[in-house]
Amino acid sequence: MMNREWLDLTIEDALEPDMEICDPHHHLWQDHNKYGPYGLQDLRADTQAGHNVLDTVFIDCGASYFTDGPEHLRPVGETTWVARRADESDNSAGAKIAAIVSYADMTLGSGVAEVLEAHVQAGGGRFRGIRHAGALANDPAIPASHTNPSPGLYAQPSFREGASTLAEMGLSFEAWQYHTQLGEVSDLARAVPDLSIIVNHIGGPLGIGRFAGQRDEVLAEMRSGLAELSTIDNVVLKVGGIGMTRYGVGWEHNERPPGSDALLEVWGDELRWCIDTFGPERSMFESNYPVDGESCSYVVLWNAFKKVSQSYSDTERAALFADTARRVYRIA
Repeated sequence: MMNREWLDLTIEDALEPDMEICDPHHHLWQDHNKYGPYGLQDLRADTQAGHNVLDTVFIDCGASYFTDGPEHLRPVGETTWVARRADESDNSAGAKIAAIVSYADMTLGSGVAEVLEAHVQAGGGRFRGIRHAGALANDPAIPASHTNPSPGLYAQPSFREGASTLAEMGLSFEAWQYHTQLGEVSDLARAVPDLSIIVNHIGGPLGIGRFAGQRDEVLAEMRSGLAELSTIDNVVLKVGGIGMTRYGVGWEHNERPPGSDALLEVWGDELRWCIDTFGPERSMFESNYPVDGESCSYVVLWNAFKKVSQSYSDTERAALFADTARRVYRIA
């Protein structure tokens, strides 16, 4: 669970506070058995803590599903609930929730169109796509995605049919998997070339369970998988997720949370490699809040991104912090 009292033990002023940010990955929920509640006011507390966050994108997390009606349509409850929060954000000071990505079972094949149409209607003009997470490591010490995916999910014919339906409707797909599964995303991207695919959290380099103590090997495999994905034009990358405890750094056990320099010491080379491999026009910094809040504060996280990007041009940095996300999620 994110502990704000602990996070406040490491305080930094926001660097370059006028730089525009579109945060393309955050969650909201009324309650969560691991992370606790995180609502609009919590998001406001983070996005207004010093950085110039103007827009955000909500990403699926299984929140506020309908509790009755057809099972396949229950995830539309999440879009309905978040759209109300987005309306509130429009009518109050601070960042606007400009886009919504929810969940639909892509193994419904072409039948997923009914669910997608319901999401579009519920989203009030903000619905942009689906995340059907496939993260699976076959290790009891490593949590699978909240969707309880089956092995080889992205290769299933019904899933591919659903992905094609998503592409035909002009909607995007968020790929959340672990570093060992990046080849499955490449196969999907090639099989459905008209589908815009956004890879979450630098590809999911694990550092717990059987991957504990194998950082060099994990990062080498991650780089190999991402290098292959970078050659496929319909794929973009979210550069973040570095505060997730499953990445195995262990900051959550320290007396004090890390500052931005500590984040850079561990992740700086990898973040720059990701940006250089995909290019700033296909890369976007993300907060992954409140999940990354288990390790570091919102201000510290974006300070790290600002420090790691110092060597890039103003145009490239504008892409990394806002322009790529706004283009991909069609935010005016």
